Order: sequence, then structure tokens, then C-alpha cells
Amino acid sequence: MTLMDGSLDELETNIILALQDDARKSFKSIAKDLNVSEGTISNRVNRLIQKGILKLEARVNPFVLTSKVAALLGINLKHRTHIEALAEIRALPNVNAVWVTTGKYDIFVEVLADSINDLNEFLFSKEGLSKIKDIEFTETHIMLQSDTKFFKISNT
Repeated sequence: MTLMDGSLDELETNIILALQDDARKSFKSIAKDLNVSEGTISNRVNRLIQKGILKLEARVNPFVLTSKVAALLGINLKHRTHIEALAEIRALPNVNAVWVTTGKYDIFVEVLADSINDLNEFLFSKEGLSKIKDIEFTETHIMLQSDTKFFKISNT
């Protein structure tokens, strides 16, 4: 069971490792490998999901889908603690992840676009990033290759 300090116990760690290795692995198979019941695995996974520790989702590799363009945006805000700007950025289509950071940029934003033109629209259209008033500066880095990064796709 998740420990009081918020850390994972050995069983939870092993469940997560099994799912990281193969997210389609059945609870029955994981239970057999870990010498516990299928119900125990199901209960632990559900508890980890409810606590926001674990999220199971489908993602795509944009470097195999040659029609996609992945980019990492370094962004500085006029007011570093501007929570509304962060929420607005997270709500934009094509945004895969947002991180508040230390260093040269206040935040990094991962974007997956359908094309260079789509990325251009995201960056400069009135419906995209440029509608957010609290952005002071952006720098866009197009990702060329990754062996490990998978993205959410958008239907917009």
C-alpha cells in the first residue's frame, strides 16, 4: 500500500515496472508473476490511479509518424507566477505537456503538430499561443529524433 510519506511500497513499484515494460499485460499475468491475487493488482492499480500516481494512456511516436512535427518551446512569462497563463497554455490544442522550470525559461511546453504549417498556426495565430497575454518571449526547438518520447495526439 502507498506509504504515509507518499512513496511506493515494493509491490506497487513492481506493478508499475511490469506495466512500464508492457502496458497491455493483464492483471492476471502480473499477479502470477508477483505471487499475489488478480484482485490485489486491480485494487493497487486503481488506488495508484485515484491518487494521481499512475496514469494509463495511449501515446504515439511522432518520429515514426512522419506527418507529425514535435517541438519543445521555452517560454518566459511577464509574471512568473501567472497561474492563468499556465492554465491557458495547457488548454491549447496540440499541447502535450507543460513544465514549470528553473533556469533560462520559466516554462517548457511540448507540442505535437500535424505539420510545420500547423505548428506555425499554433505559434502565431490568434487562437494559438499568441492569444496568451502574459507571454514575454518564446523559443521554439523542433525535435528531430528521440528513442523514448511518445506524445498524445489531438483531434483538432
